[in-house]
Amino acid sequence: MFEKFRPLGNNVWIKRIEEETKTAGGLYIPDAAKEETQTGKIMAVGCGLKNDKGDLIPMQVKVGDTIFFGKYAGTKAGEKFLVLKEDDILGIVE
Repeated sequence: MFEKFRPLGNNVWIKRIEEETKTAGGLYIPDAAKEETQTGKIMAVGCGLKNDKGDLIPMQVKVGDTIFFGKYAGTKAGEKFLVLKEDDILGIVE
């Protein structure tokens, strides 16, 4: 359903980056014990917001950026995808 999605305004569409299911010691982490990651890759961005004068404020992130976001931020869009406001993004992972 969310294979093609175009966010509006200052929203971004991300795909969560899956964490390793195996620890450094070689143990496998069961699905029930895993937490959802707080990192993702931006798949699409909106055009930005307009200020009081009507000028468009461009987005600070772009498609392809790897980002770190708040634990409870955004709205799920399927199992792997999430829609966030740009304000919910804490930083770009370089």
